[in-house]
Parts: sequence; structure tokens; C-alpha cells
Amino acid sequence: MNKKLFFILTIIHLNIFCISAQIYPVRPQLSDKHSFSMILLPDPQSYNKFDANQPLFELQTAWIANSIEPLNIKGVLCTGDLVEQNEIRIPDGINGNQTSEEQWQAASRAFERLDDKISYVVCTGNHDYGYEKAENRLCHLPDYFPSERNSCWKKSLVETGLNYQGIPTLENAAYEFETDTWGKLLVISLEFAPRDEAIEWAAKVAGKAKYKNHKVILLTHSYMSPEAKRHIKESYKISPANYGEAIWQKLVYPSSNICMVICGHECEIADYKGNVSFRTDKNSTGKNVAQMMFNAQTADGQWHGNGGDCWLRIMEFMPDGKTIKIKTFSPLFALSPLTSEKAWRTDSYDQFDITIE
Repeated sequence: MNKKLFFILTIIHLNIFCISAQIYPVRPQLSDKHSFSMILLPDPQSYNKFDANQPLFELQTAWIANSIEPLNIKGVLCTGDLVEQNEIRIPDGINGNQTSEEQWQAASRAFERLDDKISYVVCTGNHDYGYEKAENRLCHLPDYFPSERNSCWKKSLVETGLNYQGIPTLENAAYEFETDTWGKLLVISLEFAPRDEAIEWAAKVAGKAKYKNHKVILLTHSYMSPEAKRHIKESYKISPANYGEAIWQKLVYPSSNICMVICGHECEIADYKGNVSFRTDKNSTGKNVAQMMFNAQTADGQWHGNGGDCWLRIMEFMPDGKTIKIKTFSPLFALSPLTSEKAWRTDSYDQFDITIE
């Protein structure tokens, strides 16, 4: 191929890319070209409970779909509470103006933007159970998120556990991700306030010989507070149930390969620091386990505001195989030159490094 033809083809390729790619004033990049990333979506319930907010959750998943290649995204994690109420027919207009069916449809519609493009892991929150908030273990996640809906799960979904009815669903599930620099990762998603049976299933999965060299990440909804204290008990009627400290004692501490716990759930009308937390503790083998809580549903200072200003976390897995760079970013603010300077949260509790042992 001569140089002139090569130049012409390059220009054509760039023009096609520019036509197809939206121009963001702020477009995140990996700090190392050999890194890969995972995206963490905090509780989306307040996006889905109001019809006017629902496009904001779709904005998040659309941004992820458009960023798969430039950020080398391997997977997406969501901390649960997909809806505000799991089973209501008459919205009160305060906790949302959508019926439960409309809320579940909105959550499903947002994740459709990722179907057949990338594996995502969704855990269940307290609002995804019962009628309003976890009066029992009735949950519509299996209705809207069956294992067949995303073709990417054919490769990544490797284990499923049983729900309270004894049916295998994605309420308890494990996903495998193969990487060049970190080896194999296993993400175990655990139901809200898991039953002993669910914890025993997760421990059995993590302990299987075929996963013994995997780095295991546990994703569950409720685990610790903004003060980084693991929950002992919460006031939900759902029973039997295990909360943060019990999850640590029964599952995380004894497991040699669970290296990280990620949760959401906690939120306050407070500054950003009041809705995030982080701690490390040593497991039974003496290795540090990173534990990270991230929520954003009151980021605009309201319980019934816009749902969270589209904040999410970019988790960049560095090629050294042990460092994860955490950055907190809003695709909403990144869209406009007038707000792009607000697209990053850069305080120490929102931008930091995690070392995995």
C-alpha cells in the first residue's frame, strides 16, 4: 500500500469515528494503556422511581456502552436497589410516581444498552424485596433479569445459587472474568441480607479448587456504614438475615481469596463524604481485604431529587496486578462545557488507590 492511499484511508477512518462517536468535553482515559477497568454503578432506585429521572440512568449505561473500548471495560457492577418499591400499584408521588412494574421496566430498559455488549453484575437491595422495603423475600429480579437476556453471560456466568424458593436465579450468582494482567477474577453477587444458605453457597463457590487462584470480589447491597462500620443488624422485617459483620465473620474472613467487598445501600442528606466509606481488615490468612461502600442517590442534596447526578466509579485495574485506581465521575456533568469542570470528584475519599494482596 503506498503512502498516499494509506493517508486517505486513515482520514476516512478518522472521519467515520468522529461521525459515530459523541464529542464529550470530558472523556475519561486510562492512566496506563495496558490497564482494564470495571464500572461501579451505585443504587439506581431514585432514577427509576420517577419517570423524569429514568433517562439519567439510561445516560449512565449508554455512556458505559460508548466507553467499553477506550476504557477497556471488562465488566459493570451495580450495588442493588434497582427500584424503590418491588410490589406497589398506587405510587404516592413522594417515593416516586411509577408503579413497581414501571420501575422494573425502567431498570431493565437501561441495562438493555449493555446487553450482548458486556457482562454486568446486579445484586439485589432491600427495596427490591417485599412490597415497599424487604417485608419478605418476594423479588421480581428473576422476571426482568433471567440468565438468558445477556449473551455475554454465556461466557462469564459460571455459578448460580438458590433463592428463598429454592430456584436458581441471579440473586446469588458468580461471574468469571479473564484478564491478561490480573489472571482470572471472580465476582460473587449475594442477595440482600443473605440467608445462611446463600452465605454457605458463596463460601463453597469461593472455596472450589478451580477458583483457588482467582481474585474474588464480593458484591452485596448492605454491608457497612458511612463511618466504615460493618452493620450488626438492621430494622427490616426480612428474616432470616445476615448483615455486614455476619457476612464478614461467616464468609469473607475465612476465605483466602476474597480480596474485596463492594456495597451500596447507605445514604444521607450530607456532603459526598457522608455517602461513601472504605476500610481494610486482615482475613484468616493475614491478607488485607479492601471494603468499599459507594452510594450517590442523594448527591444533589435531596431524598427525592434527580436520583444521584449520574455519579459512578471507574475502577482501573493497573497492569501491576495489584493496584486499583478509584475515580468518581459523572457522565451527566461531562456532557456540557458549562458543567464539565464538575465531572470529577477528586477529594481523597473519592479518588484513591487500592492495593490488592
